[in-house]
Amino acid sequence: MLSFENGYIAGAHPEILKRLAETNLEPLSGYGTDPYCASAREKIRAACQAKDADVYFLVGGTQTNSVVISSMLHSYDGVLCADTGHINTHEAGAIEYTGHKVLPLPQKQGKISPNDLERYLSDFYGDENHEHMVFPGMVYISHPTEYGTLYTKEELTSLSELCRAYHIPLYMDGALLATGRLLGIQFDVLFTDDLYLQISKNAVQAAEALKSIPLSALPQAGLPLLMT
Repeated sequence: MLSFENGYIAGAHPEILKRLAETNLEPLSGYGTDPYCASAREKIRAACQAKDADVYFLVGGTQTNSVVISSMLHSYDGVLCADTGHINTHEAGAIEYTGHKVLPLPQKQGKISPNDLERYLSDFYGDENHEHMVFPGMVYISHPTEYGTLYTKEELTSLSELCRAYHIPLYMDGALLATGRLLGIQFDVLFTDDLYLQISKNAVQAAEALKSIPLSALPQAGLPLLMT
């Protein structure tokens, strides 16, 4: 059965699940400091032809958009997007909450046209009072769009050239970890048949055992204390 609801209804690709299972028991540091994250960063840099790019992994579309947009804009900047764009419709004012105005543009099939963008930018800087207005500091596009449509290479090239001419970044919002089941299944399993309590039982018991030992006895048991 075909479904056109959104891109979140499917789970992970079998190759991803296979790799997760293969590496599941490896002891690795967290917060993106493991070798697999390092490998992914290098592959992303190569794909973007940007060997010196910084790559960060964030979870969820709204959080990612909020972090990226707020960190790249000046305090007086806003972000241009199609009036159907996610940041303008379905992200609950997250961008405005960071102090930046969303500046909607007309759309056709969910896409911004280079002509409309050029007209907006030209009119803005042609206004002698533009210093008292919210500056267009970024152009945001969704790819695929909220309608499921795709920008052509020619359209993307034109938008990119316009942004370069006006010295503002072009930000593309794509597929992120919004597939809720990948998070929900973890908690569903953890809270089934007390699995969460079972896997933490040893740590709790060990902590209780340590509580019963006087601190002065720990060095004698070969457990030196680091006093600060």
